[in-house]
Amino acid sequence: MTISSGQLTLIVATDLNNGIGINNTLPWRLPEDLAHFKRTTSGHAILMGRKTFDSIGRPLPNRRNIVITRNAGWQHDGVETAGSLQEAAALCAGAPAFIIGGAQIYAEALPLADRLIITRIAQTFDCDAFFPALDQQVWQETAREEHHSETSGLDYAFVTYERR
Repeated sequence: MTISSGQLTLIVATDLNNGIGINNTLPWRLPEDLAHFKRTTSGHAILMGRKTFDSIGRPLPNRRNIVITRNAGWQHDGVETAGSLQEAAALCAGAPAFIIGGAQIYAEALPLADRLIITRIAQTFDCDAFFPALDQQVWQETAREEHHSETSGLDYAFVTYERR
């Protein structure tokens, strides 16, 4: 599958060990990251696995929600379904799209992505789902914004990587 440059972005929050979740939930509370996610993905297609959709529980507003599932009978109001990542990307027809999880979808999409937007949380958490390790020969950091959350007490950074 080929996607034109700049069209497919993975967006994720990870801890220091690339942990992204436990028991299908986020292991941290970071409202600033959720606001960043909303600002970044609003008005665009978001592609996710069914378990990620289940953890959210509803279609996210002002976004085209596409759920990747092997269950051809699965459906939910306000959501489009696709049987594979390739099928989901084809539904976007070259428009910008964001992969929002989970771990299996991230691993499958990483070789196809042009850009990564990663919220790096400067702490470790108990996680059972992980984002794939980045190959520094493939990915180059192009932007970083360091922050501290007064709400949660967490230090974090919004980091953008571009494919070399």
